[in-house]
Amino acid sequence: MHVVAILRMVPDVVEDLEVSPSGTALEPESVRLILSECDDHTLEQALLLRESRDAIVTVMVLDSLDSPETEEVLYTALAKGADAAIRVWHPERLLTTRRMASIFARVIERDPTLKSADLILTGVRTIADLEGPLAPLLARRLGLPHLGPVSRMSPDFSGRSVTAIREYPNGIRGEFEVPLPAVLSIQAAGKPPRYVPVAKVRDLMMTRKLKCIPSPAIDETPVPSIQLIEMRKPRVLEHAEMLTGTHEVVARKLRDVLVARGLAPGA
Repeated sequence: MHVVAILRMVPDVVEDLEVSPSGTALEPESVRLILSECDDHTLEQALLLRESRDAIVTVMVLDSLDSPETEEVLYTALAKGADAAIRVWHPERLLTTRRMASIFARVIERDPTLKSADLILTGVRTIADLEGPLAPLLARRLGLPHLGPVSRMSPDFSGRSVTAIREYPNGIRGEFEVPLPAVLSIQAAGKPPRYVPVAKVRDLMMTRKLKCIPSPAIDETPVPSIQLIEMRKPRVLEHAEMLTGTHEVVARKLRDVLVARGLAPGA
């Protein structure tokens, strides 16, 4: 019983990000990477399966920035209970989700242990990938069924299936039985992501080495996608104006503002 958790690193938007001189990307030196929130839940869900179903958990991260934060996330996953951690190095900084899916699929296909995994889990989305196409693209390349976004799951490894709850808009949920192996997009784990002491992570950094492999070559025809023309930092032009007074006074002031800006007809 083997579960592979694919984790992704995203820019920490709390930090002051800078745009590179090219105007089409972030300045790498200003970027501090953190684990995507949904992928944090992906890791937790994998660890819950390890505890409840005796599953073996392998975590995998694609690293194109050679960032120390990536290593820290992998060691943290090991400290939390993951059995193995793989760092896939790729020299291309700006990877599309489609290319990421191709790289992960090729890595999984070439490794007999990964290829025989019962479940492949990844977060439903990231702040840089809100539509969440990684899991379905990966499933298509591997020829496996996909379901997501998943908020609760109960695998039956002996019966070679997993029962999962899929979220729909307006609070609607559907229950599905998916044959294994399969790829699932995780929206939320059964429990909040666990905390691990920093000292435990540091100890592992001193005693264990990560498995680092180069990204396999991907020979595929590029698919036309949205072209990024320019990035710029938000500019603060004015501060908010607070309208005070009675409802009638506030309504008149608001009307005057809208009229002055040409957003409403004058009296």
